[in-house]
Amino acid sequence: MGNPIPVKKTKRDYGIQILYILQRLAIIVAIALAFLPVSNPGRISDLLPKNRSLVASATSYSKLVEKCQLAFRMKYINESVFVILFIGCLVALVGVIALIAGGCMSVGNTKVKKRGNWFSLAGSVVLLAGIVVIYKSYLDMETCASPEDVQPILARGIFIFSFVGLLILCLTVALQLLLMKKECEEKMEIESKYKLFLMFLPFLALCFVFSYLPLWGWRYAFFDYRSGDVLSMDKFVGFKWFTYMFQNAATRRDIARVMKNTLAMSGLGIATSWVAMAFAIFLSEIKNSAFRRFVQVFTTIPNFISWVLVYAIAFAIFSTDGFINSMTGNNFDYLASTSHLWLKMLAWGMWKGLGWSAIIYIAGISGIDQQLYEAATVDGAGRFQKMLHITVPGLSSTFFVLLLMSIAGILSNGMDQYLVFSNAQTKDALQVLDLYVYNIGIGSQDALIPFSTVVSMTKSVISVVLLFVANGASKLLRGESIM
Repeated sequence: MGNPIPVKKTKRDYGIQILYILQRLAIIVAIALAFLPVSNPGRISDLLPKNRSLVASATSYSKLVEKCQLAFRMKYINESVFVILFIGCLVALVGVIALIAGGCMSVGNTKVKKRGNWFSLAGSVVLLAGIVVIYKSYLDMETCASPEDVQPILARGIFIFSFVGLLILCLTVALQLLLMKKECEEKMEIESKYKLFLMFLPFLALCFVFSYLPLWGWRYAFFDYRSGDVLSMDKFVGFKWFTYMFQNAATRRDIARVMKNTLAMSGLGIATSWVAMAFAIFLSEIKNSAFRRFVQVFTTIPNFISWVLVYAIAFAIFSTDGFINSMTGNNFDYLASTSHLWLKMLAWGMWKGLGWSAIIYIAGISGIDQQLYEAATVDGAGRFQKMLHITVPGLSSTFFVLLLMSIAGILSNGMDQYLVFSNAQTKDALQVLDLYVYNIGIGSQDALIPFSTVVSMTKSVISVVLLFVANGASKLLRGESIM
């Protein structure tokens, strides 16, 4: 078969393409705005939380009105106004969801695009209807019996979403008119590359919401902020909290101690990272399949036990009233002892995560060509020789990738384990960086949220730098890169 004759694009086609680009960008903006508290159209009163987005306002009525109960009891305002507000937020959110469907369908053929335009058209109309309902609740709040007690606000999000909704509506109408004279295919079809992208899109959105959107909180590092305050420019302090890290002698000592604990325990974890690979190799050599499955399940289950329950097990065994002291007749509190504390934490971590960490190596072993083992058997190689010269080299790439990721995350060794095992005697030796950030930002009465943000920012930047350094070293020494 010959190559298909390329279809020459007209000015109309280029115009449609540009309009679709603008429509998709507007839909992306609408989605992002739905997650940002600053653009929430539903915050029409000072009684409503400042840190809630449109999505949060539309998914929980109880959280929306949790600070309005006094106003309801004192009859300052009828609760039906907030019910209408909640309905408006919910309708607006449904409109955004319809816009997402329309935007996804805009990458298909002409028939799919026409169908997607109806979704975009309906989504923009529903979004605008939701904004109208929210504005109606604002007007009802302004004309209530005691407006000064409910403090009505005309939210800026009303204007932002109105503009975005009208823009999408106009673009969609123009696109539908331009596509009316265009012939449709018999079937609705989307190119394979776009299908794969749409399959990947939900995971990309989750990554954005949970990994990149929280970076907006880094702005607290530049303000003199206390919990419950309003973030305003009159509290802007620039790099005050960055210099505080080095100017305060007590803080320098605390950070030095915390870094020592963090690097020591992360270093022990990296030094023993080969144990999971060795365990997977020996597990795969067990010939009795029933016993092998039992061992794998038995060693994997602890991963699904929370650290609180792990500490409960440790307390039942090693506390002053625990099993060991009951057997020996002693009264020694092993959990309060600082002797070999880092090794104890390493042992608990390995017990909990060894089976889970070995899963990826077991999957790697199953992917090794079995003909290599058969050829080695013919050549007279024994079991340990095949493990050494076939299995280990076959898993080396996986091991080095995980090793590089461990090096990049050397400052992020978690908080849960050290928080539950920490007590008055061991807290100084167990306070790692993540736990330190938690303690100074949330766990103390005089919470230093800006300073904890600075420490967390510094940790993230160092982790990224370490990732690139480790990747460069891998490329230089092994000729392989993970990025």
